[in-house]
Amino acid sequence: MNYIATNIKHLRKLKKLSQERLAQELNVTRSRIGSYEENRSAPTIEFLIAFSDYYKTPIDILLRNDLTKTKDFSFIQLNNQRVLFPIAVDDDNENLIEVVPTKASAGYLAGYDDPEYIEQLQKIKLPFLPTGKHRAFPIKGDSMLPMKDGSFVIGRFVEDRSEIKSGRTYVLVTLNDGMVYKRVNNTIDLNNSLLLMSDNKTYNDYSVPIDEVLEIWEFTCSINTQEYTQEELKISSILGMFNELGVELKALEKSIK
Repeated sequence: MNYIATNIKHLRKLKKLSQERLAQELNVTRSRIGSYEENRSAPTIEFLIAFSDYYKTPIDILLRNDLTKTKDFSFIQLNNQRVLFPIAVDDDNENLIEVVPTKASAGYLAGYDDPEYIEQLQKIKLPFLPTGKHRAFPIKGDSMLPMKDGSFVIGRFVEDRSEIKSGRTYVLVTLNDGMVYKRVNNTIDLNNSLLLMSDNKTYNDYSVPIDEVLEIWEFTCSINTQEYTQEELKISSILGMFNELGVELKALEKSIK
């Protein structure tokens, strides 16, 4: 379905522009803008190119996606393409969070920049989250103890790589390692890479070139899908305390095992 008429009007209002002002920006008449928004005529190819350049939004997204379901937009640059990350909202204007299911996580690398793939993901609402684009990712393995295998990490999309803070945890979608959840040390200025660290120190740290990082999502909260035992809770609290103090955990982990 062609959504261009409603999208032109919606994007114009997002920028708080009148039809007259948008017409001036694109060097067309106000009546043409009105005609396109009311679907009385189809935009010319020249107009679509100008409109796409002005909003830095690919033409296929303008034509094939209903952007009125969103209230804000984020993008990442991927080669010569800008990939859309709309903030979806429900009927009450509350942000919705896409959930990447465990069974489909392996296919996320192939579909993360495909609007149709993202559109079919299930969505949940957590009203206590801060503003921004959020997505929920399944966690595998035990490299980020006490985070249990099968838990979900909800992350806020990081558009500006300069915002990456050393010592914080992030979900990263990488070209060669797929989707990983790690504590990150920002070494972009030093060697144009990120140092990824596991809280479980039986795993080695490793670096990833920033050019191979496709997406970054900063930890906001987690959802545990399994109950902790009393023993696990004791261990988790001990590990958390020593992590906060910056104490080396190798000896402690060996004694626990």
